[in-house]
Amino acid sequence: VNPFASEQAKSIGYPMENVRSKSWDEFSQAESPKMDIVITVCDSAAGESCPLWRGTPIKVHWGFEDPSHVSGTDEEKRHAFAHTFGLIRHKIQKLVDLPIETLNQEELIEALNRIGESAE
Repeated sequence: VNPFASEQAKSIGYPMENVRSKSWDEFSQAESPKMDIVITVCDSAAGESCPLWRGTPIKVHWGFEDPSHVSGTDEEKRHAFAHTFGLIRHKIQKLVDLPIETLNQEELIEALNRIGESAE
């Protein structure tokens, strides 16, 4: 886990014990948990082919610039991670606020794509 990502997560109270980077292959195994929605976030992931996920999850992409690619001072890097974390948290809140139980699959995909395309 990138140290600036870890630092940012800790600063917002996210528990970092047992957190590690994982290959998405880990989530495509027969014993992997079933997922309902898979959201890729890295700009470079948009064009990549995803593995076959267990079940048939909805797949959407919410592109963010990778803050680990920012060069500069440590403070500039911290700012890049804080900015990206803020954007992700905002989109996750929009996801949490969706009335998922009232949406059919097509409506849910459309709503998730709208969240991903929003500038905020």
